[in-house]
Amino acid sequence: MRLEFCPYNLIFRKPAGTSRGVLTEKITCFLRIFDEADPSHYGIGEAAVFPGLSPEADERYFYKLMELQANIRLGLQTDLSCFPSLQMGLEQAIRDFTAGCEGIYFNSPFIIGDKDITINGLIWMGDYEEMISRIEDKLAAGFKCIKLKIASIDWSKEIGMIEFIRQRYDSDKIEIRVDANGGFTMDNALARLRHLADLDVHSIEQPIKAGNPQLMRFLCDVSPIPIALDEELIGKFTPESKAETLDSIKPAYIVIKPSLEGGFSGAGEWIRLADERNIGWWITSSLESNIGLNALSQWVATLNQKRPQGLGTGALFTNNIPSPIYTDGEKLKYNPDATLDRDVIDKLDWR
Repeated sequence: MRLEFCPYNLIFRKPAGTSRGVLTEKITCFLRIFDEADPSHYGIGEAAVFPGLSPEADERYFYKLMELQANIRLGLQTDLSCFPSLQMGLEQAIRDFTAGCEGIYFNSPFIIGDKDITINGLIWMGDYEEMISRIEDKLAAGFKCIKLKIASIDWSKEIGMIEFIRQRYDSDKIEIRVDANGGFTMDNALARLRHLADLDVHSIEQPIKAGNPQLMRFLCDVSPIPIALDEELIGKFTPESKAETLDSIKPAYIVIKPSLEGGFSGAGEWIRLADERNIGWWITSSLESNIGLNALSQWVATLNQKRPQGLGTGALFTNNIPSPIYTDGEKLKYNPDATLDRDVIDKLDWR
């Protein structure tokens, strides 16, 4: 077997405000594996490293990638436990290759168009007017779960955005999730959580920075709204460390990002541990291209989750790879008559 990789720079249609600053582009890396006797048939995957967030987003990344490439050629195993995006990309490529190199990663009614996935409407960070406009667009498109990135502009304006939704729809019509990306402090967290509770906010992701388990446990105990762990899960590579995180903090929910948490196998471990503890969860993408989103969506469809998931179609990017997934309002769907465009993939700079 052989492995080739292709760094690929995704270009945003508009500057995207994230917890790691405003992005105009984002590097990702495609992987493909094949039998050297027939290189035209290959399994494709995406190692969607996220600079500033992925634990392997440093100079070690490409050294490990070259080690993986050499080991696959030699038929040797590679320890990817501390390289979750590479684990995710390799799992995808292997699944695609094993299933016949047709972009089918998981069989379910989803891939024949008989099932869809309910997703949330994500409101990207921006100024007040931009975010209000985006909220209006999502509501008009029929989304019943809106996720707001907060703790980035003036608090009174962020509350104003939530009030804007609640003036139109109560909580049994529109679910509101917020993501603070660690932007609260212990000085303001409780007051802000109470304010959010008054507006019937469903939950808040990562109110304070990751790495403060005792303070996070305190907030989980006293918060009037459920708390979901997000960045807190990153860097927990063993079942023991994952269980310890859940047992010590006791969150209401966890937000699972397979590209940051060990691929399908690592994410599945988080799901198992959460289910054992009656902790809710949902899956979120991590600015993958359509290659990674296609595989991720197919996996999510097998989980039979009714809770809205944090997936999209990669419409943020101008140079995405055409794929079978698309959105219809709040539903993510798969067009069985379409495929990943391998003509485009073939022309990339493979190494």
